[in-house]
Amino acid sequence: MKTKNLLALAIGLFGLLSSCQEQPKEWKLVWEENFEETDSFDPGIWSKIPRGTADWNRHMSDFDSCYAMQNGHLVLRGIVNYSLPNDTSPVLTGGVYTKGKMLFSNGRLEICARLHGAQGAWPAFWLLPEDAPWPQGGEIDIMERLNNDSIAYQTVHSHYTYVQGFKDNPPQGSTGPINREDYNIYAVELYPDSLSFYINDVHTFTYPRIETDKEGQFPFNRPFYLLLDMQLGGSWVGRYDTKDLPVQMEIDWVRFYQK
Repeated sequence: MKTKNLLALAIGLFGLLSSCQEQPKEWKLVWEENFEETDSFDPGIWSKIPRGTADWNRHMSDFDSCYAMQNGHLVLRGIVNYSLPNDTSPVLTGGVYTKGKMLFSNGRLEICARLHGAQGAWPAFWLLPEDAPWPQGGEIDIMERLNNDSIAYQTVHSHYTYVQGFKDNPPQGSTGPINREDYNIYAVELYPDSLSFYINDVHTFTYPRIETDKEGQFPFNRPFYLLLDMQLGGSWVGRYDTKDLPVQMEIDWVRFYQK
């Protein structure tokens, strides 16, 4: 993690007002992003996610209408493509990540956001490593929400769970209730031997390192970068409905704590 970012962004970390105010008492806040810039997010920390071929990134775009900074919030949208005739994607989505700029390990990461629902909407907050391919390096899903559900999913993926198919020993994920009309706080605690997940400070599940002769059960003791993105459509969430668009989520803050 870059020291200059920690120093600059930790200024005024106490006394800041926010739509979400919970802070775990046993942790020390070492970095936060409040999205206070009026024009755009900080390019020293965030980059727009480029388009790819997977379900989650096949509609990613750098089009300005997929992004906004409003009242101290980062807004990420999924929209119908009415404006880019040379882009063959019928819909466009916005997402940002800290790849190549900021990494997280051995601490508690929290994101406070309000999610708006739509058929085929699939917003997500998640972590990937820079030093290993998927799924060998692991994937940590802090929040995935489908359509207009009143629950969010929290899941881990690895060579052990995805390639070898060990999804129940130990369980690779869980769900928790969310307030569909308001802000919720999604969190993961990163330890060398376990991952613990929370929604609104309620523990949902813990994924531990276990004794096993199977390959790649716990690749999570490494630094990860953070992705925040609005996604539309896919084999899991189902087809999107353009009549439900635009859809957006509003991210109030991101905080990282260490003991």
